[in-house]
Order: sequence, then C-alpha cells, then structure tokens
Amino acid sequence: MSHATAIPSAISAPPPTARRKGSTSFGDAVFAGACTAAGVFVLLLLGGIIIELFIGGWPAFRTFGAGFVTGTIWNPVDEVFGAGVSIYGTIVTALLALMLAVPLAFGVAFYLTELAPPWLRRPVGTAVELLAAVPSIIYGMWGFFLLAPIMAQTVQPWMIDTIGELPIIGALFQGPAFGTGIFTASLVLAIMVLPFIAATMRDVFQQVPQVYKESAYGLGATTWEVVRGVVLPYTRVSVAGGIMLGLGRALGETMAVTFVIGNANRISTSLFGSGNTIASIVALEFGESELGSLKLSALLALGFILFVISFLVLAASRFLLRPKIGS
Repeated sequence: MSHATAIPSAISAPPPTARRKGSTSFGDAVFAGACTAAGVFVLLLLGGIIIELFIGGWPAFRTFGAGFVTGTIWNPVDEVFGAGVSIYGTIVTALLALMLAVPLAFGVAFYLTELAPPWLRRPVGTAVELLAAVPSIIYGMWGFFLLAPIMAQTVQPWMIDTIGELPIIGALFQGPAFGTGIFTASLVLAIMVLPFIAATMRDVFQQVPQVYKESAYGLGATTWEVVRGVVLPYTRVSVAGGIMLGLGRALGETMAVTFVIGNANRISTSLFGSGNTIASIVALEFGESELGSLKLSALLALGFILFVISFLVLAASRFLLRPKIGS
C-alpha cells in the first residue's frame, strides 16, 4: 500500500526543472531588456552629440559653405573662419605619429612574444600598458619642458644638417629649430598611441597556433622568417585594425598636442614649423567664444568635422577587426 500511494504522489509533484526554467526565462528577459536599453542609450547619446554639433555648427557651414573646410584663414576679429589648417594639422600629426609608433610597437610585440624570456615578459608588458594610463596633460608638460628643449638644441639641428640636405624630402626638415612644431607633436602622439598598438599586436601574435610556428621552425626558418611568413599573414587583419584604433586615438588628442604644436594658424612645408589641430584650436579658443557668435559656431563645426573623421577611422577599424566567415 505504501508503495502504491508513493507513485501518485511522485507523479503529481511538479518537476523542479519546470520552475527553474520559468525563473530562468524571466531572468533572461530582464537581462536582455537591460542590455538592449544600454545599447539604445549609447546610440541615442551618440546621435544626440553629432546632431547637436551639426546644429551648432550650421551657421558656419551656411555662411562659408564648402570654403569653411578648405579655407586657411582663421580671423576672429573679421569673423572669417576656415578649417583647412586645423584639418591639415590633425591629419598630418596623426599619420606621422603612426609612422613613428607602428615600427616601435611591432618591435615591442615581437620581443614580448618571440624573444623575451618568460620572467621578463610580464614586467615589460605591464610597463608598456602603463603608458596608456598617463594623463594627456602630463605628456604635454613633459613634451614642452623636457622634449622640446632637446629637440631645439640637439635633434632638430642634426636633422636639418643631415636629412634637410637631401633632395625632395629635405624640404620637410628645414627651417628654424624652435623645438615645438608638428614633428614634436607627432612624436608625443606616437608615444601616447604606442601602448594601444603594441598591446593589440602582442595579443594577436599570441593567438597564432603554436603548431604553425613549430612547423616553420622545423623547415629551418629563422625567427624573423616565422614572423614574416606565418605570424604577420595570420594576424594582418587584426594588426591593421589595431593600427586604425591608434589612429583614432591620435586624431582626437587635445592637451598634449596643444602644449607642443606651436598653435599657429598656418600650413608650413616643414615638419618643424608650427601649426594647430582641430582639438587644439577648440581647446584654446572655446573659452573666449560668446554664446550665439559665429566663432562659437565655427568651433562647433570643427568639432563636427573631427567627430566625422574619428567615426570613419573607428568604423574602418571595426570593419578590419570583424571575424572572418567560417573562422
């Protein structure tokens, strides 16, 4: 009898998994809703920023038209504004910073993944990553008080006397050695973007299957041949994406560049000449702009242009970092 009554009781009892399933479904729905809300909030915030910049800069676009982008005159007294010089300075300093940073970042990543002893990899990797934690204004002060005098007294005179005498490229390294200028700003930017690019390269180099490298070593390849023929082809998409991320970081830097670029509104054929960037001119003149003035509108228009440039660079980097189909 006891056995017969136990069977219906066991059958009538609701399975515990059913209760857990309902609870889990509710939790998943709440979690999915919260994540969706966070994603929508980011999109709304991003859209609000770019719309506000465009609306604020519309008077400048309407007044100067396409000439605002190509104009090289920035005269607040006569209310004539052109973004050409600052766009030129932004692009040149960012590209030159990449030219300086990428080889060094590759060397750091190559050393950490292929050459460094195991006991040294973590300290060196941590030191490189700590460069990203230094505030930009510290980089600017270091560049102005320490790097600029060295550039003026030693580096730039040497480059003027050597590289400046070469045909074609020599014109880029001529002129007075003031210490500040586009080249110094690019050098500071290179140091600032170095940890981002190096960390990306190191991480993707470590993802290369060990069997690929061991096979190349087994065929008699040297370490450099393994990196050139195996590691770089396997990681080229991610490496390019990391470089693009570094470019996006360099485009928007403000305080460090403001300290050392010279802040002159002119396009110089020499890399030692002074200039400005979009971020530096906004930082310098935003506080002196009156609400509703054409100058404030021009600064907001500059912010919109910088936003568009940065967005295109970051979108390109995300495109390069997308996973391969079938991988």
